[in-house]
Amino acid sequence: MIKKLFLAIAALAASVNIAFAQVDVNKADAAALDSVKGVGPAMSKTIIDERAKGEFKDWADFQKRVKGVGEKRAAKLSEAGLQVNGKSKEGAAMAAHSGAPMAKADDKAAKPAKASK
Repeated sequence: MIKKLFLAIAALAASVNIAFAQVDVNKADAAALDSVKGVGPAMSKTIIDERAKGEFKDWADFQKRVKGVGEKRAAKLSEAGLQVNGKSKEGAAMAAHSGAPMAKADDKAAKPAKASK
């Protein structure tokens, strides 16, 4: 029974690592770019075409050269695992740490519910 539990935990951990793999825009091929949530075939092509002109220096350079990527979208792409020169976008939450958003300290939902009589 314990063997099965450990096997299930190991399988889950392996799938989490695959789901949140980091993909660098300067190294990835179209398939790897497409694997990032929020990046489709059109954006992958744009990224590869722009990269052919020269590698992306940083997130600001990436946002400037890839049409349709502003601050919010860049943060979401970074949270999904996209990187520029091995770096995530500053201020973007790291999706690989947890699948759920972090609760605020003063979040009422985090407080235990009163028992009903």
